[in-house]
Amino acid sequence: MHLLGLKGRDNFRVNYLVPALDAGLLAMLYPNKPNSPDKAYYLTPKGLELLTKINTNNSNN
Repeated sequence: MHLLGLKGRDNFRVNYLVPALDAGLLAMLYPNKPNSPDKAYYLTPKGLELLTKINTNNSNN
């Protein structure tokens, strides 16, 4: 949220987090504890591939 400059948690979850999870770009670090205060996410190989492509395109421009 901070990196995107967003302040509303609901907006972030609905518009960014859930679609990224559904697309397989992110995965939950503790999938058995979705309501844990320690929840965290990590980039999947698919997400890392997309990030690499984005960074490559940005460095070429």
